[in-house]
Amino acid sequence: MTTRTVISRGKIPKRSENRKFIFTRDMVPGLEGNGKTPEFLREYRARAWDEFQSQPLPTTQDEPWRRTDLRNLSVGSLYIPSKSGTTSRKKPGLPKELLKPMSGHAYFGRALLDLDKPMITLDPDLSRKGVIFTDLRTAEKEYPDILKNILGKIIDPGDGKFAALAGALAQTGILLYVPPFIQIEKPLHSILWKPGVNLAHLSHILVWVDQGASLTYIHESASPTEISGQSLHAGLVEINVGPSANLRFVELQSWGQHVWNFTHEKVRLERDANLDWIFGSTGSLVSKIFSEIELSGEGAKGTMSGFYFTDGVQHMDHDTQQNHLAPNTTSDLIFKGALRGRSRSVWQGMIYVAPGAQKTDGYQANRNLILSPNARADSIPGLEILADDVRCTHAATVGKIDEDQLFYLRSRGIPPREAARLIVEGFFEPIMQRIPFEGIRARFREQIAQKMD
Repeated sequence: MTTRTVISRGKIPKRSENRKFIFTRDMVPGLEGNGKTPEFLREYRARAWDEFQSQPLPTTQDEPWRRTDLRNLSVGSLYIPSKSGTTSRKKPGLPKELLKPMSGHAYFGRALLDLDKPMITLDPDLSRKGVIFTDLRTAEKEYPDILKNILGKIIDPGDGKFAALAGALAQTGILLYVPPFIQIEKPLHSILWKPGVNLAHLSHILVWVDQGASLTYIHESASPTEISGQSLHAGLVEINVGPSANLRFVELQSWGQHVWNFTHEKVRLERDANLDWIFGSTGSLVSKIFSEIELSGEGAKGTMSGFYFTDGVQHMDHDTQQNHLAPNTTSDLIFKGALRGRSRSVWQGMIYVAPGAQKTDGYQANRNLILSPNARADSIPGLEILADDVRCTHAATVGKIDEDQLFYLRSRGIPPREAARLIVEGFFEPIMQRIPFEGIRARFREQIAQKMD
């Protein structure tokens, strides 16, 4: 007889008892077919619900989720806020710092998605020019033709269980449409503020920048940290940038550290379109974010700059795609992250070049700075090239603070903690220089300081 020895390489998370969502089909808005909901919208939500029901909860056996474990997510304890009695208690108010303009001047429009009835303002001149900036429910009633042109056209609800969940049951969201050749000089701003525990917050952002138009759009997702339970956010972001149009999209995520955050985000660029996508992430307990740039028109150019900082036991998983589907397209992606405590980051990046997409220029890089011995960063770049006249490169690094740099600063009389903070700020500076607004840079630097403290 021989004795088997089982070696455990780490603590296996305790499996939750609640492994099924308690949502039902009658929670899907507008499926009753009473004439108030457009037919295309009912069909979309019905298909999304069927996808949600048919797809199992992702596990580490699924390649995209291989490094993100959902076994501690108590899906059976999550309620839609409008159906939950927990929303009757007094909710934390929206922090004043979220309302400060980050572009150096006032916004042309703002949407606050923190109430039962969203509060939205838009410059009257833009309204007269045909710009639409409204919440999802108003869009269903007043702008169904615009909504029909983009809803589900960028992201298929079958792309994942959480994409299907948001598609079927989204309670809140934005429709933003800029007509052809309209130049919006000042930013539009939306805030998704969702406090509470044991709640499932579901959102859907839809943006269409038509031919020759120009827009800067800032979207924030945030909540306070509440330790009495879990919450979930599942979201969709669908964006179409038309021929020769320009979009600068700034996205900030600072969910409380009890929130499990899952989003599918995709931007489609038509001929000669230009995208500058800036992403900052410091919140949530667990995040899995699918971010995709689709360069479908010749001459399209997409730039994506990502910043993340984790501490404690936070887990952030970014899955990025740069899909070159047409010739003479350019993409440039850089993600930088710092990690403290026992936190973990995952970045999986892929540049795909379709057959015939000649003269493609694609670049991706991920840099990670490990600030604690128990923190971990996984960096996985990838290329799939099916054309023969391209230039595609990638890079990935994981390292610690350079001791020589630390010694140099300390030799100049700078205390150790301040010296470490300066090195971290310098590490993120290339990302900061890509950010066009000093207010956003200041917000990021403040979050770095908070994490370092």
